[in-house]
Amino acid sequence: MGHKLKIAGWVSVGVVAGALTTISLQTVARGAMTPLPLEEIQQLSAVFGLVKTDYVEPVDDKKLITDAISGMVSSLDPHSQYFDKKSFKEFREGTSGRFVGVGIEITQEDGLIKVVSPIEGSPAFRAGLLTNDLITKIDETAVKGLSLNDAVKRMRGEPNTKVTLTIFRKDESRTFPVTITREEIKTQSVKGKVVEPGYGWIRLSQFQERSVDDFVRKIEEIYKQEPNLKGLVLDLRNDPGGLLDAAVAVSAAFLPDNVTVVTTNGQLADSKATYKASPDYYLRRGGGDPLRRLPAALKTVPLVVLVNEGSASASEIVAGALQDHKRATIMGSQTFGKGSVQTVRPLGPDTGIKLTTARYYTPSGRSIQAKGIVPDVMVDESEEGSPFAALRMREADLDKHLGSGQGEEKKDEAREKARDEARKRLEEEAKKPAPDRKVPEFGSDKDFQLAQALNQLKGRTVMVSKTLTERKEEKKEN
Repeated sequence: MGHKLKIAGWVSVGVVAGALTTISLQTVARGAMTPLPLEEIQQLSAVFGLVKTDYVEPVDDKKLITDAISGMVSSLDPHSQYFDKKSFKEFREGTSGRFVGVGIEITQEDGLIKVVSPIEGSPAFRAGLLTNDLITKIDETAVKGLSLNDAVKRMRGEPNTKVTLTIFRKDESRTFPVTITREEIKTQSVKGKVVEPGYGWIRLSQFQERSVDDFVRKIEEIYKQEPNLKGLVLDLRNDPGGLLDAAVAVSAAFLPDNVTVVTTNGQLADSKATYKASPDYYLRRGGGDPLRRLPAALKTVPLVVLVNEGSASASEIVAGALQDHKRATIMGSQTFGKGSVQTVRPLGPDTGIKLTTARYYTPSGRSIQAKGIVPDVMVDESEEGSPFAALRMREADLDKHLGSGQGEEKKDEAREKARDEARKRLEEEAKKPAPDRKVPEFGSDKDFQLAQALNQLKGRTVMVSKTLTERKEEKKEN
């Protein structure tokens, strides 16, 4: 198998202007150079010279060149990107599931930073931070007015350095400082449990380097508790993607040996590849096959896969493969539609570019790009429906998005009208007390879609959505 993971030595997820990406890292630049258009290169050189001599104040040479590279790459599509030294380091950290910080999942509320959850075992967890704590200051910087990304950057840093967070705990009506020592945080991308006798639930929030090992361990725990499992729910909702080899491995855990999981196609010979449910396509160099530990029953256990508009890239690969091979019932709402491959090529020791090089196709040949995976059974987020689904961004909403390559995109005239209605509903919802508008946690006993998935596994009546329909690919404006 000569092309084994050639274009996917390292595949990961990134968030760029709301765009979710699954990429491959190619560490060796191509040998062949494309002939340069001399006239255009001369124009670029002339502009560079004019800026250097005529601009109102001196401009750094390096900044001009890097900005030119960044503009050239980012103009192609939402997922192609230039990495400077800092962003390249952050990108690598994001794919490993490891970073240096305090160890909290956060969101914004009323201009402050709210703790969603401290990561178990992290410095923040040990310091006693609790869900719903509000962070008002990071060291001496007031949080009010900071973006979420700025707050994250201020809380991250070098190992063994300290950061002081000022906490407002509403339940106790008090504000107090907590000094925390930063350390390497290992995020947990896999959760799972026996939700009721005979039925299990396993959730992947990202496909990271350790996700396959964590997935296998969690499946082992579920089968140890429930040896005669009658059904399993694989939860990929809001999973933005990640490592391609991890997606292939998770698919292989449920599929017959050696069947096709996903194919790629692009301009380069190396981008034309087929990935199969075989260790050759997901094992990393020097590692054993973790799937060997899985119970044989996993290949045949009745399976439901939950997806939504936040399921992208690697999670769409898994859902598409299991759907095409009729191994699972896909339930929820239409996925994001991130079906393009990005290859990261280093430009030096600490910079690089991420370039779209191919499209993904399901085993039956369907393009995922700007279409996504349409569930077999459409299910709303709650018994009342999915009132805010129209506001969620999908690949087809992104400026300059790549087409599917499988026919002309069709304009959905009702899309903006639905969004306007959803915005009005969201404004009304925002007026309610916070506890009343909280979305139930995935996997909880109030998780409506999980309850419908269990009904499907038990052969009971499923509350199918009366409003969700397949969203067609929209016509691109030139």
